[in-house]
Amino acid sequence: MNPAALLPVGMSMETMIVAATAISAFLVIVAIWRTMLVRDPMAARLKSLERRRQGLREEMLATKKRSGEFRADHVNLMRGVIDRFSLMRGSVTDKATVKLENAGFRSRDALIAYLFFKVVLPVIAGLGAVFIFYVVNLYDMTPMTQSLSSLAIVVLTAYAPDIFVRNVTDKRRQAMQKGLPDGLDLLVICAEAGLSLDAALVRVAREIGPAHPELADELGLTSVELGFLPERGKALDNLMRRTALPAIRGLVNTLLQTEKYGTPLAASLRVLSAEFRNERMMRAEAKAARLPAILTVPMIVFIMPALFVVLIGPAILKALDGLSSIK
Repeated sequence: MNPAALLPVGMSMETMIVAATAISAFLVIVAIWRTMLVRDPMAARLKSLERRRQGLREEMLATKKRSGEFRADHVNLMRGVIDRFSLMRGSVTDKATVKLENAGFRSRDALIAYLFFKVVLPVIAGLGAVFIFYVVNLYDMTPMTQSLSSLAIVVLTAYAPDIFVRNVTDKRRQAMQKGLPDGLDLLVICAEAGLSLDAALVRVAREIGPAHPELADELGLTSVELGFLPERGKALDNLMRRTALPAIRGLVNTLLQTEKYGTPLAASLRVLSAEFRNERMMRAEAKAARLPAILTVPMIVFIMPALFVVLIGPAILKALDGLSSIK
């Protein structure tokens, strides 16, 4: 088969060779130019940090927009009730804000909703209990039982928002505690690679985001606060307040000492990482040591009866056969 037949119409073999040579020369020049090009890694890091900050700003604006839409329908009513009872004053608001931050709720609408449900739920539950027990009288109860049941329902609904927030906080702390060793190892690697604390937190938050979103969210917010707040220690204190974890408190203290005394960040984090590894190993050993005591009850309840049937069952059957033959 003639190779010239495969060429486009009007193009000869010499023209194809010249075109291929020109393209090859152009690609070689581009490759040499890219190898000789000097890149500034700091500019790329600054661009990455700026994109991260812009993304967080857009998320905050989107959250405010969604909360504004929600406020147009519901939050104004909640705020009116809260203002009427003057619940947004004093130390109650500060304690509730810290409690909601520990659970991951940082918006002001979350505080309003929390205080609103703390006030309204007991009232609604009390009216419902009175309607069920006294008006409709669905259950045949004595007056004392009806009063105690109504009081129990009111007390339970009064503590329902606290119970919900506490459960969310415990789950969030467990998730952050689980992901902290991996995050600290990545932070050590980033610090040894020469990254600053801001860039290291941004990189760690991006890497552990799919596996541990709670910890990534806190680290990302801390990296943004480190760039915006006038005092870097304030951003680290905010991280410690939002998480309220002993492990993160130790990390924050280490970072503060590094900032204050100028000790190497990588060395301090490596020592802290070794301590966390030892603590994790000790917790695993403690759980393993509790296994015999925990397994005692299941063994007695489920295994011992079956074992008695297997061991004593044939002897009992033989004894019954012997007794029946005597008769």
